[in-house]
Amino acid sequence: MKISIQTKLEYDLETPGPAVLTVETAGADGQAILQAEIDLGDLESFARVPGDEGIGERMVIRPRAHLSCNYTATVQVERPRPDFVSLPATPFERLPGDALRYTLPSRYCPSERFGNFVHKCFGNLTGGARVAAMRDWVEENLDYVAGVSGSETTAVDTFLERRGVCRDYAHVLISFCRAANIPARMASVYAPDVNPPDFHAVAEVFLDGAWHLIDATGMAHADNMAIIAVGRDATDVAFLSSVQMATLVSQSITVNRAD
Repeated sequence: MKISIQTKLEYDLETPGPAVLTVETAGADGQAILQAEIDLGDLESFARVPGDEGIGERMVIRPRAHLSCNYTATVQVERPRPDFVSLPATPFERLPGDALRYTLPSRYCPSERFGNFVHKCFGNLTGGARVAAMRDWVEENLDYVAGVSGSETTAVDTFLERRGVCRDYAHVLISFCRAANIPARMASVYAPDVNPPDFHAVAEVFLDGAWHLIDATGMAHADNMAIIAVGRDATDVAFLSSVQMATLVSQSITVNRAD
């Protein structure tokens, strides 16, 4: 699938200072960047650093009093949609280093809190069948409600409240998977059909020796997602991080099928 992306961000900064932007689609397996342009306006400095696991890049910038970003891209997504039920788990002792670290708890995914629940509800399943059942549970038991979570909301909070947005859905699914010793990480992506249109957060799980994208909200699938970045949780894939206070002026993300 070919998708077109247009991202526009405008923020006012309390004082000039550094910021980190992670908004460009990554050069990653299963996707090819056909066209991309970015305009960041007037900057005092600009640098690029590799993203986690070598996927994508972060832009370290120093804007003046105003931060603006206008990014457009066309991406060909060529990865298939996996049949999770048929995917076996990779034995824990055979996990590679880039997967093993994603079995551990992280700031927003305190997976050690979910061990008993995961064993009780999904302990009769293994591998991809277990992941698929956990994904279905998250979609069926959470309500998608904007504005009910914030920067302090963890997977435990979302599990108790039973509502949240895409990052909260992803945090719960990631926590479930890690509690089952299945490596799981967060991916920020662009995808059509996301409502409301925005940066989208999904999980990525390690099964059968490879990473596979899976969306707990049900709005996107691996064959129509363009990966931006991956990491332990929302901490690592934030599209904007700044040292100084940043006030939103306007933000729009448009993703369409271009075939």
